[in-house]
Amino acid sequence: MTVRVLAFARIRELLGAPESTITLPDGARVCDAWSALTGRAPALEELSSSTRVARNGLLVPRDERLQDGGEIALLPPSGGG
Repeated sequence: MTVRVLAFARIRELLGAPESTITLPDGARVCDAWSALTGRAPALEELSSSTRVARNGLLVPRDERLQDGGEIALLPPSGGG
């Protein structure tokens, strides 16, 4: 299956693009997508615990299944004042 990945802030910098696609086996979960991405950019691993993932616009846990043609957005923590 192919999944579109949207990356923001530091994650975008580490992946080198605001958007990319990854190919995963059928039945893959969000955690499998994260593993594939850390294979491309190992420094992502340090952001694992603080990054939230939205699948098709909704925040989901890492064990959420993905669908072919779906989209995930990688959302790093944000600060403000």
